Amino acid sequence: MSVEWLRRLRRGGPAERPGGARESVPRSPQPAPPRYRRPKFLRGGEESPRGGRAVRGAGPERPLPWGSGYAEVINAEKSEFNEDQAACCQISVRRREPGLEEDQEWLILCSTQFLTGYYWALFDGHGGPEAAIIASDYLHYCIKQKLEEVAGAIVEARPPMHLSGRCVCDSDPQFVEEKHIHAEDVVVGALENAFQECDEVIGQEMEATNQTGGCTALAALYFQGKLYVANAGDSRAILILKDTVVPMSSEFTPETERQRLQHLAFLFPKLLDGEFTRFEFPRRLKGDDVGQKVLYRDYFMEGWGYKLVEKADLKYPLVHGHGKQARLLGTLSVSRGLGDHQLKVIDTNIEVKPFLSCIPKVNVFDFALHDIKEDDVLIMATDGLWDVLCNEEVAHMARSFLADNRTNPQRFSELAKSLACRARGKKRGHQWMLDDSQEASYDDISVFVIPLHNRVEDC
Repeated sequence: MSVEWLRRLRRGGPAERPGGARESVPRSPQPAPPRYRRPKFLRGGEESPRGGRAVRGAGPERPLPWGSGYAEVINAEKSEFNEDQAACCQISVRRREPGLEEDQEWLILCSTQFLTGYYWALFDGHGGPEAAIIASDYLHYCIKQKLEEVAGAIVEARPPMHLSGRCVCDSDPQFVEEKHIHAEDVVVGALENAFQECDEVIGQEMEATNQTGGCTALAALYFQGKLYVANAGDSRAILILKDTVVPMSSEFTPETERQRLQHLAFLFPKLLDGEFTRFEFPRRLKGDDVGQKVLYRDYFMEGWGYKLVEKADLKYPLVHGHGKQARLLGTLSVSRGLGDHQLKVIDTNIEVKPFLSCIPKVNVFDFALHDIKEDDVLIMATDGLWDVLCNEEVAHMARSFLADNRTNPQRFSELAKSLACRARGKKRGHQWMLDDSQEASYDDISVFVIPLHNRVEDC
């Protein structure tokens, strides 16, 4: 699948009717920016009144895969729009036959042929909602296409050296075995490639429509009895099992990826354009620090050392701040995500994109190794939830709520709403506060609750 194919799909190029007939839709001479909307599976596109920050959720008339629950809350006037987006669907994966045109070969997402997967994703936009909207439209197409490219390998316990099955060297199977390459590794590679392709699409779309901005991306794919969670950004997914909580993602921030960022600056110092220092210091250095030995860290250091301060060390740090205030090049609070191709450090020509990776970290959960119970769930949420609630608090809420509502067929939807409502808090005067009088989340909040016991076994 080419990037141009995806662009034609979104702009109304050749499409297939259910009977296979093709219909040509007139194209606009100038591509239009994506129209603001809420997730497609929510009824209606109108935003809730901002003052009340009402919780919105998916209704029973439009059930989500596996009976999943979803809820969202707009930010407290942090931005004009809710910059989060969400998507979920069933994905049908078919073997790519040589010579078939891309347009004709996999337009129907939910066929019963070959392999079926289930997909959920959250996108947290920054600099506007456009990148998150494009990502929610495209990422599942990219994942489908990348899986179809390797479909012949992912059905084998040991993927063949050659996708065609040809054996050039008699010891090819041995080399694959020595590298411990399994089918799940090929699925992980497909997800990584899909994120990269989606990032390309977003870059071209944003440039064509003269838009800026980016988004984080957290995607879950259930495929062939395993759950794959791919994360690029600071959203989070956790598995809540009967006796334990299993983190399925790691946040990627300037602090957590300090060494990668510093190493890149070491290898390509021109990326900093003489305006930043790659070294980390406990605080921003001042003129009086010159000539003194102070604590510092470089890309190869987990620990701290002492460095004789030079005048060049007074430049603004590549990574500065702590916790939620940490910034990459004084600009972004995340170090992985999609988009931001046009983003530059203010008043400079320094591009942020070389430091911002679009490649996700993928974690795998094998259902065959666990005894899944009725109340076991996967919780996916943007940072608006996790800024004020920790894993243990969310797990306690989930277990208590599900145990008390076993006869409610909408309990997973109600749990998603309950979590979003808890993180939003209550308005007291001009502030949003939690029940314990701590400050609540002012950010957009989006939550999926996915019941694992409801999974379709033959995917």
